[in-house]
Amino acid sequence: MTETDRQIDRFHTAVRLLPDSLRRRALLLDDRGKASAEEIRLRVGRPLSVLRPEGETELEGEGVTGRELALLVELATGASVQSSRRELSGGYISCRGGHRVGLCGSVYLDGGHMAGFNAYSSANLRIAREKRGIADGLADRLFRGGSFRSTLIVAPPGAGKTTLLREIVRLLATDSRRRPARRVSLCDERGEIAAMWEGAPQLDVGERTDVLDACPKSEAVMAVLRAMNPEVVALDEITDPADVAAIERARNCGVALLATAHAAGLEDLRSRPLYRDMLTGGVFENFILIRRSGGRREYEIAKGDRLV
Repeated sequence: MTETDRQIDRFHTAVRLLPDSLRRRALLLDDRGKASAEEIRLRVGRPLSVLRPEGETELEGEGVTGRELALLVELATGASVQSSRRELSGGYISCRGGHRVGLCGSVYLDGGHMAGFNAYSSANLRIAREKRGIADGLADRLFRGGSFRSTLIVAPPGAGKTTLLREIVRLLATDSRRRPARRVSLCDERGEIAAMWEGAPQLDVGERTDVLDACPKSEAVMAVLRAMNPEVVALDEITDPADVAAIERARNCGVALLATAHAAGLEDLRSRPLYRDMLTGGVFENFILIRRSGGRREYEIAKGDRLV
Protein backbone atom coordinates (compact mmCIF):
# COMPACT_ATOMS: atom_id res chain seq x y z
CA MET A 1 0.00 0.00 0.00
CA THR A 2 1.36 3.41 -0.96
CA GLU A 3 1.48 6.39 1.39
CA THR A 4 -1.31 7.99 -0.67
CA ASP A 5 -3.49 4.90 -0.19
CA ARG A 6 -2.77 4.91 3.56
CA GLN A 7 -3.76 8.55 3.84
CA ILE A 8 -6.99 7.97 1.90
CA ASP A 9 -7.78 5.14 4.35
CA ARG A 10 -7.14 7.50 7.29
CA PHE A 11 -9.47 10.05 5.70
CA HIS A 12 -12.21 7.43 5.48
CA THR A 13 -11.78 6.39 9.13
CA ALA A 14 -11.81 10.04 10.22
CA VAL A 15 -15.04 10.95 8.41
CA ARG A 16 -16.84 8.08 10.14
CA LEU A 17 -16.90 10.47 13.10
CA LEU A 18 -19.10 12.90 11.13
CA PRO A 19 -22.91 12.76 11.11
CA ASP A 20 -24.28 11.07 7.96
CA SER A 21 -25.24 14.29 6.18
CA LEU A 22 -21.75 15.77 6.58
CA ARG A 23 -19.97 12.49 5.90
CA ARG A 24 -21.64 12.21 2.51
CA ARG A 25 -20.39 15.67 1.54
CA ALA A 26 -16.83 14.90 2.65
CA LEU A 27 -16.78 11.64 0.69
CA LEU A 28 -17.47 13.57 -2.54
CA LEU A 29 -13.84 14.71 -2.53
CA ASP A 30 -11.68 13.01 -5.14
CA ASP A 31 -8.78 10.79 -4.06
CA ARG A 32 -6.26 13.63 -4.36
CA GLY A 33 -8.37 15.79 -2.05
CA LYS A 34 -8.81 12.95 0.45
CA ALA A 35 -5.10 12.13 0.50
CA SER A 36 -4.04 15.75 1.10
CA ALA A 37 -6.77 16.67 3.62
CA GLU A 38 -5.31 17.68 6.99
CA GLU A 39 -8.43 18.94 8.77
CA ILE A 40 -12.18 19.05 8.30
CA ARG A 41 -13.64 22.25 9.75
CA LEU A 42 -17.23 22.62 10.96
CA ARG A 43 -18.69 26.03 11.84
CA VAL A 44 -22.34 26.66 12.66
CA GLY A 45 -24.03 28.39 9.72
CA ARG A 46 -21.15 27.77 7.32
CA PRO A 47 -20.64 24.89 4.88
CA LEU A 48 -18.22 22.11 5.76
CA SER A 49 -14.66 22.99 4.76
CA VAL A 50 -11.42 21.08 4.23
CA LEU A 51 -7.92 22.28 5.05
CA ARG A 52 -5.14 21.13 2.74
CA PRO A 53 -1.54 22.37 2.38
CA GLU A 54 -2.63 24.99 -0.18
CA GLY A 55 -5.36 26.39 2.09
CA GLU A 56 -8.94 25.93 3.30
CA THR A 57 -11.82 25.31 0.88
CA GLU A 58 -15.56 25.21 1.60
CA LEU A 59 -17.52 22.28 0.17
CA GLU A 60 -20.91 22.68 -1.46
CA GLY A 61 -23.90 22.28 0.81
CA GLU A 62 -25.88 23.89 3.57
CA GLY A 63 -24.42 25.37 6.71
CA VAL A 64 -23.48 23.10 9.61
CA THR A 65 -26.02 23.05 12.46
CA GLY A 66 -25.54 22.97 16.20
CA ARG A 67 -27.28 19.60 16.25
CA GLU A 68 -24.70 18.20 13.81
CA LEU A 69 -21.87 19.41 16.04
CA ALA A 70 -23.50 17.73 19.04
CA LEU A 71 -23.78 14.49 17.02
CA LEU A 72 -20.09 14.76 16.12
CA VAL A 73 -19.21 14.93 19.83
CA GLU A 74 -21.42 11.90 20.55
CA LEU A 75 -19.73 9.89 17.80
CA ALA A 76 -16.22 11.00 18.83
CA THR A 77 -16.81 10.02 22.46
CA GLY A 78 -18.63 6.77 21.67
CA ALA A 79 -21.84 8.30 23.09
CA SER A 80 -20.09 8.68 26.44
CA VAL A 81 -19.47 12.38 26.89
CA GLN A 82 -19.09 11.94 30.66
CA SER A 83 -16.13 9.57 30.25
CA SER A 84 -14.40 12.21 28.10
CA ARG A 85 -14.83 15.07 30.57
CA ARG A 86 -11.09 15.44 31.20
CA GLU A 87 -10.32 15.93 27.52
CA LEU A 88 -13.38 18.11 26.93
CA SER A 89 -12.19 20.41 29.69
CA GLY A 90 -9.14 20.96 27.47
CA GLY A 91 -11.28 21.60 24.39
CA TYR A 92 -10.61 18.40 22.45
CA ILE A 93 -11.39 14.70 22.08
CA SER A 94 -8.83 12.01 21.13
CA CYS A 95 -10.28 9.33 18.87
CA ARG A 96 -9.36 5.82 17.83
CA GLY A 97 -6.98 5.80 14.88
CA GLY A 98 -5.15 8.89 16.08
CA HIS A 99 -7.73 11.40 14.88
CA ARG A 100 -8.65 14.35 17.08
CA VAL A 101 -11.62 16.70 17.42
CA GLY A 102 -10.99 20.25 18.65
CA LEU A 103 -13.98 22.25 19.86
CA CYS A 104 -15.14 25.82 20.39
CA GLY A 105 -18.39 27.15 21.78
CA SER A 106 -20.00 28.31 25.00
CA VAL A 107 -18.17 26.82 27.99
CA TYR A 108 -18.97 26.43 31.66
CA LEU A 109 -16.46 26.86 34.45
CA ASP A 110 -15.60 24.94 37.59
CA GLY A 111 -13.47 26.77 40.11
CA GLY A 112 -12.65 29.40 37.52
CA HIS A 113 -11.36 26.84 35.01
CA MET A 114 -12.93 25.54 31.81
CA ALA A 115 -14.84 22.34 32.62
CA GLY A 116 -16.89 21.62 29.49
CA PHE A 117 -19.31 22.99 26.91
CA ASN A 118 -22.90 24.19 27.13
CA ALA A 119 -23.09 24.48 23.34
CA TYR A 120 -20.77 23.99 20.38
CA SER A 121 -20.12 26.60 17.70
CA SER A 122 -17.30 25.01 15.70
CA ALA A 123 -15.15 21.92 15.50
CA ASN A 124 -11.90 20.88 13.87
CA LEU A 125 -11.54 17.22 12.91
CA ARG A 126 -7.78 16.72 12.56
CA ILE A 127 -6.97 13.73 10.41
CA ALA A 128 -4.12 11.58 11.68
CA ARG A 129 -1.18 11.95 9.34
CA GLU A 130 2.08 10.08 9.26
CA LYS A 131 4.58 11.46 6.77
CA ARG A 132 7.21 8.77 6.60
CA GLY A 133 10.38 9.89 4.92
CA ILE A 134 10.15 13.62 5.67
CA ALA A 135 13.00 13.37 8.20
CA ASP A 136 15.26 11.08 6.17
CA GLY A 137 17.39 13.97 4.98
CA LEU A 138 17.50 15.58 8.41
CA ALA A 139 18.08 12.85 10.96
CA ASP A 140 21.76 12.16 10.19
CA ARG A 141 22.56 15.87 10.51
CA LEU A 142 21.22 15.95 14.07
CA PHE A 143 24.06 13.69 15.28
CA ARG A 144 27.62 14.55 16.20
CA GLY A 145 30.27 12.04 17.22
CA GLY A 146 27.68 9.28 17.01
CA SER A 147 25.38 10.97 19.54
CA PHE A 148 22.02 12.63 18.94
CA ARG A 149 22.25 16.32 19.84
CA SER A 150 19.35 18.17 21.46
CA THR A 151 17.09 19.61 18.79
CA LEU A 152 14.29 22.20 18.79
CA ILE A 153 11.77 22.31 15.92
CA VAL A 154 10.66 25.91 15.31
CA ALA A 155 7.68 26.99 13.19
CA PRO A 156 4.35 28.86 13.34
CA PRO A 157 1.17 26.96 14.29
CA GLY A 158 -0.06 24.53 11.66
CA ALA A 159 3.30 24.19 9.89
CA GLY A 160 3.76 20.50 10.73
CA LYS A 161 5.98 20.56 13.83
CA THR A 162 4.24 17.63 15.53
CA THR A 163 4.30 15.49 12.37
CA LEU A 164 8.04 16.09 11.97
CA LEU A 165 8.73 15.45 15.67
CA ARG A 166 6.85 12.12 15.46
CA GLU A 167 8.88 11.04 12.43
CA ILE A 168 12.20 11.93 14.08
CA VAL A 169 11.13 10.00 17.20
CA ARG A 170 10.27 7.00 15.01
CA LEU A 171 13.67 7.10 13.32
CA LEU A 172 15.57 7.51 16.59
CA ALA A 173 13.73 4.60 18.22
CA THR A 174 14.03 2.15 15.31
CA ASP A 175 17.07 0.02 14.43
CA SER A 176 18.58 0.80 11.03
CA ARG A 177 21.75 0.05 9.08
CA ARG A 178 23.06 3.51 9.96
CA ARG A 179 22.48 3.45 13.72
CA PRO A 180 21.04 1.37 16.58
CA ALA A 181 17.72 2.38 18.12
CA ARG A 182 17.77 4.82 21.03
CA ARG A 183 15.51 4.61 24.08
CA VAL A 184 13.10 7.50 23.64
CA SER A 185 10.68 8.68 26.33
CA LEU A 186 7.83 10.60 24.72
CA CYS A 187 5.93 13.08 26.91
CA ASP A 188 2.64 13.38 25.02
CA GLU A 189 0.54 15.69 27.19
CA ARG A 190 -2.30 16.21 24.72
CA GLY A 191 -2.09 12.88 22.92
CA GLU A 192 -1.17 14.44 19.57
CA ILE A 193 2.07 12.59 18.90
CA ALA A 194 1.49 8.90 19.60
CA ALA A 195 -2.33 9.17 19.84
CA MET A 196 -2.63 6.51 22.54
CA TRP A 197 -5.83 4.43 22.60
CA GLU A 198 -6.32 1.86 25.35
CA GLY A 199 -2.57 1.79 26.01
CA ALA A 200 -1.40 1.40 22.41
CA PRO A 201 0.02 4.12 20.12
CA GLN A 202 -2.24 4.64 17.11
CA LEU A 203 0.64 6.26 15.21
CA ASP A 204 4.09 4.77 14.68
CA VAL A 205 6.61 6.20 17.16
CA GLY A 206 9.24 3.47 16.78
CA GLU A 207 10.33 0.26 18.47
CA ARG A 208 12.03 1.65 21.59
CA THR A 209 9.66 4.50 22.52
CA ASP A 210 7.93 4.68 25.90
CA VAL A 211 4.94 7.03 25.94
CA LEU A 212 3.60 8.96 28.92
CA ASP A 213 0.45 10.80 27.88
CA ALA A 214 -2.19 12.99 29.52
CA CYS A 215 0.43 14.25 31.99
CA PRO A 216 1.64 17.87 32.16
CA LYS A 217 4.96 18.06 30.32
CA SER A 218 6.91 19.47 33.25
CA GLU A 219 5.84 16.53 35.46
CA ALA A 220 6.17 13.98 32.65
CA VAL A 221 9.80 14.88 31.93
CA MET A 222 10.79 14.31 35.54
CA ALA A 223 8.74 11.11 35.76
CA VAL A 224 10.41 9.48 32.75
CA LEU A 225 13.86 10.55 33.96
CA ARG A 226 13.20 8.74 37.24
CA ALA A 227 11.50 5.67 35.80
CA MET A 228 12.51 4.92 32.20
CA ASN A 229 16.27 5.60 31.83
CA PRO A 230 15.83 7.40 28.47
CA GLU A 231 18.57 8.39 26.07
CA VAL A 232 16.29 10.97 24.46
CA VAL A 233 13.29 12.80 25.92
CA ALA A 234 10.79 14.16 23.37
CA LEU A 235 7.95 16.62 23.99
CA ASP A 236 5.73 18.94 21.99
CA GLU A 237 5.09 22.67 22.40
CA ILE A 238 7.23 24.32 25.07
CA THR A 239 4.74 26.89 26.37
CA ASP A 240 5.36 27.37 30.08
CA PRO A 241 8.27 28.30 32.39
CA ALA A 242 7.77 24.93 34.14
CA ASP A 243 8.43 23.17 30.80
CA VAL A 244 11.68 25.11 30.39
CA ALA A 245 12.77 24.28 33.94
CA ALA A 246 12.11 20.56 33.38
CA ILE A 247 14.05 20.63 30.10
CA GLU A 248 17.03 22.26 31.77
CA ARG A 249 16.98 19.63 34.54
CA ALA A 250 16.88 16.86 31.92
CA ARG A 251 19.86 18.39 30.15
CA ASN A 252 21.78 18.46 33.42
CA CYS A 253 21.10 14.70 33.69
CA GLY A 254 22.89 14.14 30.40
CA VAL A 255 19.78 13.32 28.37
CA ALA A 256 19.30 14.57 24.81
CA LEU A 257 16.10 16.48 24.06
CA LEU A 258 13.75 16.80 21.11
CA ALA A 259 11.04 19.45 21.36
CA THR A 260 8.96 22.00 19.42
CA ALA A 261 8.20 25.69 19.87
CA HIS A 262 5.84 28.15 18.18
CA ALA A 263 7.76 30.94 16.45
CA ALA A 264 8.20 32.40 12.98
CA GLY A 265 11.97 31.82 13.17
CA LEU A 266 15.03 32.14 15.38
CA GLU A 267 14.76 35.92 15.73
CA ASP A 268 11.14 35.60 16.83
CA LEU A 269 12.19 32.86 19.27
CA ARG A 270 14.96 35.00 20.76
CA SER A 271 12.57 37.91 21.26
CA ARG A 272 10.40 35.91 23.68
CA PRO A 273 11.47 35.94 27.35
CA LEU A 274 10.29 32.34 27.84
CA TYR A 275 12.89 31.02 25.40
CA ARG A 276 15.70 33.54 25.73
CA ASP A 277 17.53 32.02 28.71
CA MET A 278 17.10 28.53 27.31
CA LEU A 279 18.70 29.60 24.04
CA THR A 280 21.58 31.51 25.57
CA GLY A 281 22.20 28.60 27.94
CA GLY A 282 22.90 26.30 25.02
CA VAL A 283 20.21 23.73 25.84
CA PHE A 284 19.68 23.01 22.13
CA GLU A 285 22.45 22.53 19.58
CA ASN A 286 20.20 22.08 16.54
CA PHE A 287 17.23 24.10 15.37
CA ILE A 288 14.96 22.84 12.58
CA LEU A 289 13.05 25.65 10.84
CA ILE A 290 9.91 24.77 8.89
CA ARG A 291 8.61 27.03 6.13
CA ARG A 292 5.80 26.63 3.60
CA SER A 293 6.57 27.25 -0.06
CA GLY A 294 4.02 26.68 -2.81
CA GLY A 295 1.94 24.36 -0.65
CA ARG A 296 5.03 22.35 0.34
CA ARG A 297 7.04 22.31 3.56
CA GLU A 298 10.75 23.04 3.50
CA TYR A 299 13.18 22.24 6.32
CA GLU A 300 16.41 24.00 7.29
CA ILE A 301 18.78 23.16 10.10
CA ALA A 302 20.44 25.93 12.07
CA LYS A 303 23.35 25.35 14.43
CA GLY A 304 23.60 28.44 16.59
CA ASP A 305 23.18 31.39 14.24
CA ARG A 306 24.52 29.57 11.19
CA LEU A 307 22.25 27.80 8.69
CA VAL A 308 23.82 24.63 7.36
